[in-house]
Amino acid sequence: MKQRLLNSAEWRFLGVFAKADRPLTMAWWAFVVLRGVLPAVFAVSLGALVGAVHDGRPVTNALTAVGIVFVAMNALSPVHGAIGSLLGDKTGAWLHDRLMESSTRPAGLAHLERSDLADDLASAREFDQGIVGPPLGAALPQIANGFAEITGAVAQAGLLTTYRWWAGLALLSAWASTHVLLRESAMWKIFRDDAVTKERRHVDYAYRLAVEAQGAKEMRLFGLADWAVDRFTTLRRRLTDVLHRERRLRQRPLSWSLLAIVAGNALVFGSLARDANAGSIELASLVVFAQAAIGVSLVAFGEFDWWFRGSAQPIPMVLDLAAKMEASGTLPNGNRSAGQLPREEIRFSNVHFTYPTTGVTVLEGFDLTIPAGTSLAIVGPNGAGKTTLAKLLCRLYDPQQGSVLADGVDLRSFDVGSWRERVAAVFQDYVRFEMPLRDNVAPNGAPDEVIARALEQAGADELAGLDTILSRAYEGGTDLSGGEWQRVALARALCAVQVGAGVVLLDEPTAQLDVRGEAEIFDRILRAARGRTTILISHRFSTVRHADRICVLDKGRVVELGSHDELMALGGRYRTMFDLQASRFYEEAEEVDA
Repeated sequence: MKQRLLNSAEWRFLGVFAKADRPLTMAWWAFVVLRGVLPAVFAVSLGALVGAVHDGRPVTNALTAVGIVFVAMNALSPVHGAIGSLLGDKTGAWLHDRLMESSTRPAGLAHLERSDLADDLASAREFDQGIVGPPLGAALPQIANGFAEITGAVAQAGLLTTYRWWAGLALLSAWASTHVLLRESAMWKIFRDDAVTKERRHVDYAYRLAVEAQGAKEMRLFGLADWAVDRFTTLRRRLTDVLHRERRLRQRPLSWSLLAIVAGNALVFGSLARDANAGSIELASLVVFAQAAIGVSLVAFGEFDWWFRGSAQPIPMVLDLAAKMEASGTLPNGNRSAGQLPREEIRFSNVHFTYPTTGVTVLEGFDLTIPAGTSLAIVGPNGAGKTTLAKLLCRLYDPQQGSVLADGVDLRSFDVGSWRERVAAVFQDYVRFEMPLRDNVAPNGAPDEVIARALEQAGADELAGLDTILSRAYEGGTDLSGGEWQRVALARALCAVQVGAGVVLLDEPTAQLDVRGEAEIFDRILRAARGRTTILISHRFSTVRHADRICVLDKGRVVELGSHDELMALGGRYRTMFDLQASRFYEEAEEVDA
């Protein structure tokens, strides 16, 4: 029982407060106790006032005490609410920090590509968004009220024990039983339900599809606005049905709850009535005990359960996500420095790789050697393993068998950060930072002259000023075309080369440029990265022909390797693909001329 309590979402939620701000947490709990005790003190003061009136004694002191306690009860509440709101905001910030650490600390990518962890992350992120529970800044004042009421109920139950030892226990048990009997109807109870979690993800995606700018052009061009609204409405209704089914109020618990409440109150109030009629209890005492008996009802199941338990349910997910993601996304970190490697070669030796998230084997017994300081183009059909090679080279994943070597040293022997400093990469899904151009080119910082040179090398030196934010969502900002963004991403890689990278990896980063634009960019990169090892992944053969060597991949294996002229003379797979693509280019050119 003790371990179950310690592992509960509610207990762990309470434990987070002190981690966020210990002094504020101590003040928050002190107000809970003080506000909880005051109703019992008020009942005693009111009883003393009634007794003084009944006995004909002076009422000044008793009335003053009632006034002081009454003012204190009402004055402490807003102060406590302000403390709770501030503590809620600090707790939310602390939990957001934990979420960011959970996602970014693992060096690999597997933890971000697992569907089960994506569900956990989606649920964890909702703790402070008001989606399935209230934001913590709004919740903690209400939770404080609930704890103060529960403390007050316990204090007044204790007061009742001075009347009859069993009276306080009987009422406290009757009202507290509602927390157990009515829990089936509570929203917080279904927070971890898999069906609810999956439906929420679908609803969230449908909503973002309808309201965000990313898909706005297609939504309007194809007349999909009504479809998007109908889809969201349907999914939202389905989620509502699931929520209703999971949290519907069951009649039997409600009946038992009413029975317990009626029995407990009948027993206590019946006893008070009997003693009053018999004259065995004074009027002042009767007022105190009757008010205390009413006050015990504050412990009943109510709004507090929604605020408290609803806010608590995501917390274990937030706290446990780090361990789950660490186990999935952590890569072994060596202690060697990558220094100026590679000086001789990069080699894939008998590499076997299966994506842990899907179980799909991409590489099996893969071998490839890339001499340092040369350029290599990698071509092949979709699914051949091209991007997987890029991920392995960047150490976003490690092979299950075999190794990737730099000058004969396994990449796993290097410090991850040290090796990645040697690699400048641009992927198909490169990041578009809504930040100044300077920060887009050099997120880690670099001298302005280095940034300017990188932009010039990428053909992006006239796009915007270095201080211009690349988004019109900000005052003075600007938007770039797809091709212009690609040049900025390439400038980011070229800037990394200038500050020390020795390997340049381009995974189809110029797909939005035309053939001539891509060829021009690749030529620029080859000139800027002269002496570095350059790897280009592309579908355009007019571009890859400029590389020193070309590797043709198919089903995770090297099927051809050589220069453009060598592979054309070979008349194999590369020649067939090159001629096919060239014929389409000539046909399009003839149509334009016509």
